[in-house]
Amino acid sequence: MRTTTETPGGDEFAALCRHAWDTLIPPAASPTSHPTTTRSSTTVAQRTEHTGSLGKTDIAALVVWKRLSAQTRWVTDLMSLPDTHVRAVTERAVTAVRDTTVRRSKAARTGRGIIWELPGFRTGDALASVILTAAAPQRMAVYDRRVQHALDTLGLPLTPTPGHYGRYLQLLDDLLHHGGAHANGWTARDIDTALYWIGANPHTTRTTQQAADQHKPAPSLLGSGDLLGTISNTTPPLSRNPQ
Repeated sequence: MRTTTETPGGDEFAALCRHAWDTLIPPAASPTSHPTTTRSSTTVAQRTEHTGSLGKTDIAALVVWKRLSAQTRWVTDLMSLPDTHVRAVTERAVTAVRDTTVRRSKAARTGRGIIWELPGFRTGDALASVILTAAAPQRMAVYDRRVQHALDTLGLPLTPTPGHYGRYLQLLDDLLHHGGAHANGWTARDIDTALYWIGANPHTTRTTQQAADQHKPAPSLLGSGDLLGTISNTTPPLSRNPQ
């Protein structure tokens, strides 16, 4: 298993990933845990499955889906390009992220580098990740500030250095690898929706440290009953209806 260059080594990182699942699972069980799945994004993904590329109208639909402003210079620049040019670029990106002969993280990094050629995709990974996920929904995952906040909360390192999106997918692979039975049936997309929920509801989730505290042994008693430890698991149970 390959870890990112910025992750803690060996056993420490594996334990961090295992404890993260104690926080990831409750959002997945919540009926409100999938705010990023809508008809428009699903339609674009289904269309891309058949066409093998995304056109300007597909990208516009995803901009609306992400609630991004269309009143920006990059949108004007993108829409001024011939649709054939946009499709030529996105077709290469689609091919890259669907390439199962390479690691998911490498496919993500290659696809992200190709999308960079279009206006609006030079900085940040939020919209680019949406495009790449529409291209390969079973392999890629969406990234945004809520996901980053959740990763920070869980103590999972992801810095904004070059190659960010590829390292994000590697981090999701690390979580799947160390998740054991918890990860059965999960995809990278499932993890990103759980992270989105955690980042959007920071006051209703436990931190990784709180989850780890749950597994600490009970306090020991010596002599005439002197209490040498304190019970650390004081976190109230998670609400199933955080709204």
